[in-house]
Amino acid sequence: MKGIVLAGGSGTRLHPVTQVVSKQLLPVYDKPMVYYPLSVLMLAGIRDVLLISTPADLPLFRRLFGDGSHLGLNIDYTVQHEPNGLAEAFVIGADFIGDDSVALVLGDNIFYGQGFSKLLQRSARELDGCTLFGYSVRDPQRYGVGETDSSGRLVSLEEKPSQPRSDKAITGLYFYDNEVVDIARSLTPSARGELEITDINSEYLKRDRARLTELGRGYAWLDTGTHESLLEAGQFVQVLENRQGVRIACLEEIALRMGYISAEACYELGAGLAKSGYGQYVMEVARSVADAPAPD
Repeated sequence: MKGIVLAGGSGTRLHPVTQVVSKQLLPVYDKPMVYYPLSVLMLAGIRDVLLISTPADLPLFRRLFGDGSHLGLNIDYTVQHEPNGLAEAFVIGADFIGDDSVALVLGDNIFYGQGFSKLLQRSARELDGCTLFGYSVRDPQRYGVGETDSSGRLVSLEEKPSQPRSDKAITGLYFYDNEVVDIARSLTPSARGELEITDINSEYLKRDRARLTELGRGYAWLDTGTHESLLEAGQFVQVLENRQGVRIACLEEIALRMGYISAEACYELGAGLAKSGYGQYVMEVARSVADAPAPD
């Protein structure tokens, strides 16, 4: 499975702070926002990643991540010149996707939960068409909403319904088989002038090949599109990290624990950031893994 991080757009709801920098490069407590969606792809076992952003912002992401090899990844970059809809990611990234399945994660979405990596990897293995991830919300009328049967298979999708049939909002994480490329290419722009991700999901639903995986109690899904939600996300991360003594979306730690890099390489990455608490944490993690006894 390949992975795409869609980090474009102009972030108008966060003006004036996003008038000079991409929303996805703003800090969410102790790390750039884009670390969180990239960590989701890494936890799913994905190592080939395409980052899509604007012409102005793409050099900044390239400066941040390079080719990804220091994290055991292969990161490519490409431009979305105009915000023409989420589904355009599959048209822009068609050559990158090739014959593989693909995961799309939005650059301003944050996911957290115990066992999340196992859930993602199982969803990737069992993918048959399209897998969406649902999250119960108090105000489903603000979101795309999915209704499922007892087996978890989608039976309906509604975009911002006035009378929602369920409370399951469709989050900004999507798994698709390779047919998504042809489906995206066949779409016509909506009244908003965009290629809509909902139209892709609806096509899979028509084919009876769409499934909704619920992120239940114990999981958190945060959208950081407004000043208030950005502040709340930072506070959420701060509280968890300070209480538990672990770092959420620490890419170096994930790369180490997924076996993408060695403890020595992880330590060197932390040493390059040693003046920050983040860098010191990375070094401590690397030391603890290096000192752990070998399994029997």
